[in-house]
Amino acid sequence: MGQKKKGPLQFLQFSAIGAANAGIDIGTLNLLLILFPTDEKWLLVLFNTIAYSLAIINSYFWNARFTFQRSAEGSKKQRSLFIVQGIISLGVSNVVFIASHSLISFTEIPNWLRYNISKGLAMFLSFLSSFFMIKYIVFKDFESNR
Repeated sequence: MGQKKKGPLQFLQFSAIGAANAGIDIGTLNLLLILFPTDEKWLLVLFNTIAYSLAIINSYFWNARFTFQRSAEGSKKQRSLFIVQGIISLGVSNVVFIASHSLISFTEIPNWLRYNISKGLAMFLSFLSSFFMIKYIVFKDFESNR
């Protein structure tokens, strides 16, 4: 009997792929900040958007093939829903990144550490929102509702 992955196992797989995405996300952000140092909010949002977008493309590829393979159809509807959840998660990421950066900018923490703390918080909260949207909306297993 082919059981669909539920609960902890699915979350563990999503988390492992999330770790790879985190490397892409934070690595890209740091590379952009090294190449183009800035404290301008609009550039920080642009850099965060580029980094997050690369990670979300990686996320779709691996999660569709492994974590949610039983319910991933590759249909236009699923791809569209994935894009919508990606935009929502990107919004969460950008808001948390800029808000936390602004809050801790009053401290004497070095810029590189401030950016990475802010990025870590943004990644965590966007990761959680992304998981639940992907599980219950994008790759929803319609067979389980019958």
